[in-house]
Parts: sequence; structure tokens; C-alpha cells
Amino acid sequence: MRINNAKLYRNGGFQTGSIGFTDVISDFREGSGWDAQGAYIVPGFIDVHTHGAVGEDASDGRAEAVPVLSRYYASHGVTSFCFTTMTVDEAHLFAAMDNIKNFERPADGAKCAGVHLEGPFLSYAKRGAQAPENLRRPDFDLFTRLNEASGGQARLITIAPEEPGAMEFIRRASPICTVSLGHTTADYDTAMAAFQAGASHATHLFNGMPPLLHREPGVIGAALMAGATAELICDGLHVHPAAIIAARKMFGEKLCIISDSLRCAGMPDGEYDLAGHPIVVKNGKATLLDGTLAGSSTNLLDELRNVVSYGMPLESAIRALTEAPARAIRCFDTIGSLDEGKSADLLVLDEELNLRAAFINGRLVNGALT
Repeated sequence: MRINNAKLYRNGGFQTGSIGFTDVISDFREGSGWDAQGAYIVPGFIDVHTHGAVGEDASDGRAEAVPVLSRYYASHGVTSFCFTTMTVDEAHLFAAMDNIKNFERPADGAKCAGVHLEGPFLSYAKRGAQAPENLRRPDFDLFTRLNEASGGQARLITIAPEEPGAMEFIRRASPICTVSLGHTTADYDTAMAAFQAGASHATHLFNGMPPLLHREPGVIGAALMAGATAELICDGLHVHPAAIIAARKMFGEKLCIISDSLRCAGMPDGEYDLAGHPIVVKNGKATLLDGTLAGSSTNLLDELRNVVSYGMPLESAIRALTEAPARAIRCFDTIGSLDEGKSADLLVLDEELNLRAAFINGRLVNGALT
């Protein structure tokens, strides 16, 4: 396959050119192929924090959920995703791991890049919508068993570093997968100690952590000083647009846009279940019955359009959806950029940033070249 006359996102910017690919990207020479007429060609989006969509959730433990989610993600520009669990009981966690171990990607679905365990080693005070009855102290043996059950696919784990045993957990887990700080009351010094112990990521920046104050910079300040990557939910509800732009200026190439989507994504307003707890979605905003903000009902394609409308340069937004998350989960050797030899996971976007076509491993999985 070859696409000519496209605005290719490469090396942090756009350049007009051609791209050739089979299952991997082969070259950037012009030749016989489809004329993109100036459309954008960008790497496929990578969502490292998504729980569910279209009525399905990773924490349900249903094998049928994974291909459904895979197809939904691909239809919204996500070519790789991390199957993200919540703080649920061990039976559901192990069922979710087994589902990923046995997942076979449908021809029209996104690839699973691995597992993101959001908990259960989190702070009660900053639990947000996480189920308090399932919170645990950091337990490296449990993590090891979960990782083994997934077939060694743990890519990311969120932990509160102030919890007893957390620092030792971070030292032991960080060589295996990326350790992220989140759902935490940690102050700056504790967070810095966690980054020095091996953590390198921050879960949904601003949400589930102390604020950035001028004398108490907290996890946000520590993540910045430590050079950590940082997630950001860009639905316009979890973080104010001005704070999104500020975070981009602070974290630059380390910023990762995530959806943190729940089963209500792609669904109408109404009542839904979140790991055994009821949530209500009204005007796209998901909350517990007490008003606590839960995850989102958005997707990365909508978030791309959001952040560009807020004033984020398109080049910065694309990096935050592709290269930054790929680096965060240690997969940049195969995905996350348009480079020779990497998986041919790419999107064709029009001037309004609508998805015209999506390719995964070089095969058209969504849209059409017309």
C-alpha cells in the first residue's frame, strides 16, 4: 500500500510526502498509490488508560467484552490500548487477566498493548470512584500473580506511594512495568522518593491527587521535576481547558492524553454500573450518586478536537496521543510513530480532524480511501 500527497506527522511536525507500507512501514518514496490530497497521516492513537465503552468494562471479567471494546477503539482512531482494570475483588481481576491472555484481536479491532492495573493499591482518601471495600496495601506477590495470569502483559500499574510498603513495591515492580502515582495524598517529598525508587508516570494529572500549590507542589510538581510522563483527561470536564494548556506547557513531550473512559462511552445518558457501584451520566458527565466525578464518556478522537479547540498546537496533541504514551508503556520500539520498520498503525484525518480511515498492521480496519 502507498499513500501519496499527504501531510505526514514525523519527527514532531508535518511534512508533505508519501508513505509505503505492508504490515510495517517500509519507505517514504513517491510511487503508484492513493492520492491523499493533503489529508493528515498520523500514527494510530494509543490509549493507556481506558476501562470500557459501549456497555462493556474491563473489570467485569467478561471475555466477550474485549473484542467489543477493541472494535470500538479502532472506530475512534485508537490502534493500541491498555486494558484498564479498577479496584475490584481478586476474582474479577484474575478473570480480566485471563481474558487478556486469551484475547485474539478481531480483524477490525485495535491491538491490546497490555494491562493497566489502576489499583487496588490506592489511597482511601483519594479513591474517587474506586470501590473502597477492595482497596489493598501494596502487595508485590498479588501483582506478580496478576501479571503471570495475564501472560506477562502488565504495562502500567497505578499506586499511592504513601501507603505502607509502597516504596519497596515500586522498587520491585518498576523493572517489570511502568509504575504510576495516582489516587494519592502524597506530598512532594513522598512523590519524589517514589520517582527515585522507580516510578515514572502520573495517573490522570490533577484528578485523584493534591493540587499544585506554590509551597506544596505535591505529585504534580514532583512529576515535573522528576521528568515523569503524565496522563491528562481532556474531555473538558475533568480538567479545565486552561489547565490542559498549562499542563502541555509544563510537561511538553511527556504529556499523554487519555480517555479514562467507562462503559458509558458511546452510550446515551442514563444509569450505569461501575465495578458494582451505580453511576449516573448526564450531559456526558459520569458521577457516583453522591456527585463524585467518575471516569469519562469520551474517546481520544473527540479529545484531539477538544484540545486543538482549546489552543493546543496540533503537533503537540498528536505527540500526546501517540509517541508519549508509547514511550510511557515502553512500546515505542514498535508503535507510536511513522518510522520505517514500525507497525503500520496509522490514521487518515481530514482538515476538521475527522477520521477518514484507520490502518492497523497495514490493513484497513475502519473507513475508506475515497
